[in-house]
Amino acid sequence: MDKLPMGDAEYGLLARVLRKVDFFAPMTIGQMEKVLPYIMLYQYAPDENVFKQGSVGDAFYIVHQGRVAVRITKGFFSFAKTITTLGPGDFFGEMALLSSDARSATVVSLETTRLFVLLQADFQFILKENPAFHEEVKKIAARRKFASSQGGK
Repeated sequence: MDKLPMGDAEYGLLARVLRKVDFFAPMTIGQMEKVLPYIMLYQYAPDENVFKQGSVGDAFYIVHQGRVAVRITKGFFSFAKTITTLGPGDFFGEMALLSSDARSATVVSLETTRLFVLLQADFQFILKENPAFHEEVKKIAARRKFASSQGGK
């Protein structure tokens, strides 16, 4: 994994994609401008792990270029099963922004892949600095938690 510089094109794309993520959709332009500087761009080599199932959730990811596979291992001696692949504009790991629960899957790059990354610690700082946004995120998280407990997304 290598950290890459970001330019205007990457920030523009990032702002558009964030509007599709529950947690970021209600943000004002001013709030969005406070978040963007905390998001980094990393490049992963083919077959490189982004994170492993069971590891601590500490970041949120958006696919900028390339593809990743989301894989789950059911038991200690079982093989990993790919449950989905994600490409440009797709995102994963958003619940890690609110809790450090263990990752429920392993994510592996399928080719050279560039991912936007927001660390949980940075997101928590943004919430502390923006109380209104923090309240909105808490409502969204509560709705998502309820939906997942009911068997939905």
